[in-house]
Amino acid sequence: MKSIILTFFFLLTSITYSQIDCEYNTNITDSIGTYKATKDYIVSEKIFGGHSDFVFFSLVKTDDLPSLNVQFITKSMDFIKANCFDKNSKIYFQLNNGKIITMLHINSESCGTMVKDDKGFNNRILTGYFLFIKDSFQDLKSFPISFMRIKYATETVDYVLKSDLQSEMDFKTYNPDTYFINYLKCIE
Repeated sequence: MKSIILTFFFLLTSITYSQIDCEYNTNITDSIGTYKATKDYIVSEKIFGGHSDFVFFSLVKTDDLPSLNVQFITKSMDFIKANCFDKNSKIYFQLNNGKIITMLHINSESCGTMVKDDKGFNNRILTGYFLFIKDSFQDLKSFPISFMRIKYATETVDYVLKSDLQSEMDFKTYNPDTYFINYLKCIE
């Protein structure tokens, strides 16, 4: 009996401490409505030969409408070509169970912004908001993501999402494949 109680206590403690807390960049409720946005989370990072590509996710809930904010930051001394979102842009997530989840871009055209920093680097920033399809929440909360495909206006780009990503930018460890498992609860 003592071992059963001890085992139950250990499991309860490990479950409690393993859960990830929700951290918000913005959490506003006023007379107009409610707006919540989680902190940015690195899901892809490529740094090679003076060229850097980063992909960040954050979850947003405007009143009762949940969406995924995806931000792309590219940094290089060379010219950076523009990828654009349009009304036909989509993100596809392939889950570890083989199922594919599609998210639709909000109907707005965007090619991002080019900014030159004080060190002479070109920086292109592109942000897009994607809507969850009905009934996709349960699958995203249950299975890790293995693959992400982004359909821009003129091309398609694929990303393999890692289970552990040691960022060279901020030296933190991220788990892109379980992003939705860990954070969808923050906007439900």
